[in-house]
Amino acid sequence: MNKIEIEKTMQMEPRKRYEYFIKKIVDFEEVWSLSNEKGWVTSKASDGSLMLHFWPTKEHAKLCAIKEWENSTPESIDLEDFVGNWLPGMLNDGVSISIFYNNIDSITLPINKIMEDIEEELENY
Repeated sequence: MNKIEIEKTMQMEPRKRYEYFIKKIVDFEEVWSLSNEKGWVTSKASDGSLMLHFWPTKEHAKLCAIKEWENSTPESIDLEDFVGNWLPGMLNDGVSISIFYNNIDSITLPINKIMEDIEEELENY
């Protein structure tokens, strides 16, 4: 990815970043998160539930490996595994999802909606 695209996408409003996320993960068939010696990075959702974070590219995830996540590294997750295992597992466990955090905000949607949007985008291929 070029630096300009990374900078521009990090500055988009959350809904536009989400749309970019869906297109990118389907196009490249992978999702990115951050992990460290303790496991995957998490935070607390506004309702107090555990929240996992996902990005469309390694470069975007790496830009968020700061502060409490500074010792974290980007890790790739195969899209098929993400859709078939991660999202259903998160839904069953009551874990929330943060899409494309930019060190300021992200978007959180129901997991079923994210699954629908991914399936809809997959139909374009």
